[in-house]
Amino acid sequence: METIRFDDIERLKSKISTEFGSWSKPVEVNQERINRFADVTGDHQWIHIDLERCKRESPFGGPVAHGFLTLSLLPAFEFETDWKVMGYRNIVNYGANKLRFISPVPAGAKVEARQRIVAVEPRPQGTQITTESQIQVVGSGKPAVVYEGIFLYVK
Repeated sequence: METIRFDDIERLKSKISTEFGSWSKPVEVNQERINRFADVTGDHQWIHIDLERCKRESPFGGPVAHGFLTLSLLPAFEFETDWKVMGYRNIVNYGANKLRFISPVPAGAKVEARQRIVAVEPRPQGTQITTESQIQVVGSGKPAVVYEGIFLYVK
């Protein structure tokens, strides 16, 4: 596996791509996970947790995951790459440029993700890397979430 120091800006820039990497291993979004997320966030909207009402009234025919639950799964995905960033002290989630919840994730679905690097910039504290991630229900062919995240690799 190729290793790239977090402060090797030119080598990191060579990883910027218009193409996404391969899809990760799937992660299941079952009703129990949805309910636990509702408890943690206080978001108990019926479209996520009331199975009977969802069957009657939801356009999706059943409960769907919170958009932020789906986004929060990003660290759980196992991405396969042939290179790795090394030498930094820690990584700080610096924010987002774009976040869209495009299609629902039904309870019980499995989701997968893929990523690409869109920007690399030196900063006084380290190196800022911007990634674009897509999360989709396995086999759907349409993203559920599109997220452009900014991460600071701290010296």
